[in-house]
Amino acid sequence: MKLNELSENTGATKARKRVGRGIGSGSGKTAGRGVKGQKSRSGVAINGFEGGQMPIYRRLPKRGFTNIFAKSFNVVSVGRIQAAIDAKKLDAKASITLEALKAAGVIRRAKDGVRLLADGDIKTAVTLEVAGASKAAIEKIEKAGGTVKLPAAPAAAE
Repeated sequence: MKLNELSENTGATKARKRVGRGIGSGSGKTAGRGVKGQKSRSGVAINGFEGGQMPIYRRLPKRGFTNIFAKSFNVVSVGRIQAAIDAKKLDAKASITLEALKAAGVIRRAKDGVRLLADGDIKTAVTLEVAGASKAAIEKIEKAGGTVKLPAAPAAAE
């Protein structure tokens, strides 16, 4: 058997319908678009148009907003960090930072920092430098003999 002899199973693929190719094809002349009108022409964009009636996206009130200053954190669980240490991807003796987690493949891309959550268990004493952590996660790390360093809160403006 050679590569040029390979083929799909019969009936596995279906050829697309070639429209506008003669009256004998069954979909020639108007190519299944009917006759005249906006929808028979090319370049039609009428999504959301309700025939002159006030469309639903304008009938309903606007609600909420997007906070452009909101921070997006990478969420990492305590159990995920222990799994990375067990797999020898993270060095438990060194301080675990955002860069170390990225290099180990625990997180894919650095956002505005790492937030530590308490899912799973940890047995190794580690030092973590993260942007945020839940109280339960800090308790688990400290119970295992480790520490969590959080950034200092900015001083309140007077």
